[in-house]
Amino acid sequence: MNEFASAKSRVAAISVAASASMAAAKFAIGIAIGSLALISEALHSSIDLVATLITWFVVRISDRPADDAHHYGHGKIESLSALGVIALLYVLAGGILVEAFSRLREGAPPPTFSYLAFAILIVDIVVNLWRAWALHRTAVATKSQALAADALHFSSDVLSSFAVIAGLALSAYGFAWGDAAAAIGVAVIVSILGLRLGRSTIQTLLDRAPDGVSEKARDAIGAVPGVVGIERLRARMVGPTHFIDALVEVPRTYPIDRIDEINRQAQESLTAVFGDADLTFTAIPVARDNESVRERIMVIARNSGLAVHHVTVHDLGNKLIVSIDLEVDGDMPLIEAHDIAHRLEDHIRDEFGHDVEVDTHIEPLEPELPHGSDAAPSRVEEIRAALYDLTREGAIHDVHSVRVRDTEAGEIVNFHCYADPSMSVIAVHDQVDEIERRLRAEFPSVKRVISHAEPPNAD
Repeated sequence: MNEFASAKSRVAAISVAASASMAAAKFAIGIAIGSLALISEALHSSIDLVATLITWFVVRISDRPADDAHHYGHGKIESLSALGVIALLYVLAGGILVEAFSRLREGAPPPTFSYLAFAILIVDIVVNLWRAWALHRTAVATKSQALAADALHFSSDVLSSFAVIAGLALSAYGFAWGDAAAAIGVAVIVSILGLRLGRSTIQTLLDRAPDGVSEKARDAIGAVPGVVGIERLRARMVGPTHFIDALVEVPRTYPIDRIDEINRQAQESLTAVFGDADLTFTAIPVARDNESVRERIMVIARNSGLAVHHVTVHDLGNKLIVSIDLEVDGDMPLIEAHDIAHRLEDHIRDEFGHDVEVDTHIEPLEPELPHGSDAAPSRVEEIRAALYDLTREGAIHDVHSVRVRDTEAGEIVNFHCYADPSMSVIAVHDQVDEIERRLRAEFPSVKRVISHAEPPNAD
């Protein structure tokens, strides 16, 4: 049992003992002195006892985790129990009113004066004030409607106890109608407070969004980096848990792992705000105003399941020129590859206009190389020495971290090298590309060369 469940159960258990003892004492004294107001108050406390027993049982169920049959947990059983208790209170209020008006009409004799009645009512007020405070504090901390209903009952007990004291005092001073009037006051107090609780309980059962929750949830999710906007947000309470469904707009250029990170951060933000939150996050990819033409083309290719690279775009003022390298299966017949390229070009024209000029270079998709093994140290040293000679003069220098692997397709060479930090990426690429070509020319068995240029003293 978690901390909240233990707190709720402990407070409910204390209320059971208090309700039973106080109800029995008030009922016995009320019968002894013939006070309808005190008997009504005792019956009210008896219903509180029943409500507390129900609460004690309900909080043990409501804190059970979600299961295959109850996907949102068991929290709404607290709302149902609160409705049941409210119904009992209204039945009691109706009975009290009928009996009180009957006594007023028939002119029933006033109750016998007894200091014991006043004493038990004062004790009852003190006990109920403490119980109402303890239950309300726990209900707020655990967001428990069942405990909130119990706290409301004991608050009404305090008010109705004062009403009974006033009625007994009036009767003692010769106003025979005082006791019946106090009973009517008890019924009215019970009815008003029951109406207040019933309204909030019904709103919860109807999945009305709690006040302020939607705004706070929007602010929390909207503050997460990468969120463009929130198309729709729905919130409801089930027990202490805030269930929030959100359609969140994210840039369509983001990869799936970035979107998953946004989802995780949104959940953390809601948990920080509400304590207990369950987020259903649906990402809606949207185009941003600052998307470049290249990004838009990459999105088109990705949505078509195609691998493209080296996308170049030229704006001639009145015409857009696009060049793309499209990778397809190397064993695919040219006619099939051409159809794929043609469909990609049509999609690009649909996006940018039919006057756009698109050229697609078709090339074989780089195959996954078979498993290999490290080459012999002598072979690694031979290639390292060759790379050293090739970079002895020029902008690329200090070759290091040379690795050579043998595969069925040929040798794979990896190496790192240094370049002047002020060099442009294009210049570095051209220099390294020339080194790779010369190495393959010197060693025909080398299938592929993978280089990594970095500035000196880089981390």
